[in-house]
Amino acid sequence: MLSFYILLFLVCCAVIYFSSDLIVGGLARIARFLGWREFVVAFFVMAFAASLPNLFVGISSIFHQIPILSFGEIVGGNVVDLSLAIALAVLISNNLPAESKMVQTSAIFTVIIAILPLLLILDGVLGRGDGIVLILAFVFYFLWLFSKRERFTKIYEERKNSAIKEFRGFIKDIGKIVFGLIILLLAAEGIVLSAKFFASGLGLDIALIGILIVGLGNAMPEIYFTIVSARKGQNWMILGNLMGSVIVPATLVLGIVALISPIVIPDFSLFAIARFFLVISAIFFLIFVRTDSKITKKEAVFLLLIYVVFVLVEILTK
Repeated sequence: MLSFYILLFLVCCAVIYFSSDLIVGGLARIARFLGWREFVVAFFVMAFAASLPNLFVGISSIFHQIPILSFGEIVGGNVVDLSLAIALAVLISNNLPAESKMVQTSAIFTVIIAILPLLLILDGVLGRGDGIVLILAFVFYFLWLFSKRERFTKIYEERKNSAIKEFRGFIKDIGKIVFGLIILLLAAEGIVLSAKFFASGLGLDIALIGILIVGLGNAMPEIYFTIVSARKGQNWMILGNLMGSVIVPATLVLGIVALISPIVIPDFSLFAIARFFLVISAIFFLIFVRTDSKITKKEAVFLLLIYVVFVLVEILTK
């Protein structure tokens, strides 16, 4: 049984890598065809797709009467996105520019959203009212992003192919992305299943399983997407994907879970370390983005160290 789950984990990692490569190319061409910025396309296509495992885990945790698992894996996933994923992107692409006002403002909103669930659950319960607040926060960002055309449109060079040929390519790219997303989600679920099996054998608390294992497993799609985008030089894709992968689960997914079944946290000590490192990684992410409007390699190494220390502290204190 153990060998099966190890093989499943490795195969799913490989599948996620190749599907992410397929999706990045398709997204870039679709952005060009529609005249949309890659940031917006990556945010609403990749981030939504990558958030589906979060939603599946959330709904499953409700049926198993452990919605705390959903809260834990989203908190853990956000730590991964704001530290490990960004660090890997920068280390591969040298620097990650973030000079646009849209990215700068989105970075502020990303940090606020990452911390918002932690504030709403200070009373020990993330209730239905809190769920509505989270969903409204997502709606607010969506409306802001599309309120001005220049925020999501980009002027590209003159197209070389005919309109019919470009439209056929557009339909073909949609098909590739749909196929890539399907196998990506299946692979992500395989990673989560294998991670759960490994965690159960270690006798860890369900909250810690969510924070460390399921959170990392569900973050694998955006991590691989980030690596592939960095290698292709698609920096706008990286930022759109990672910010969306923080915002969508922490608002829309967690809001839906809370509406269906309020999340009760009887013991805050289980999340003390994760909350601390989430706040720290969010603050430094914002500082680095707004310092010279880019994230450098030195700053990426610092973010990577934050994640390493986070994992070590979580393991050593349990």
